[in-house]
Amino acid sequence: MRLDKFLKVSRLIKRRTVANEACDNARVTVNGRPAKASYDVKPGDVLRIAFGQRTLAVEVLAVADAVRKDDAAAMYRELPE
Repeated sequence: MRLDKFLKVSRLIKRRTVANEACDNARVTVNGRPAKASYDVKPGDVLRIAFGQRTLAVEVLAVADAVRKDDAAAMYRELPE
């Protein structure tokens, strides 16, 4: 699954266009490297997303095309900074 779509489906970022812009501006890294929106996300990848002064680090646990709102948090695990 594409990185921008994963960010939207997992509800880490609300809209896919915003996720796409974050990737274009190098605010999203995968395994320590800046990633494009077209990057293919796999379980085990570590994503870091910069939200202004705050950085969110998560590990991808599962990849699914369609997820209910209640189950979205099961797609990733938050990591300590």
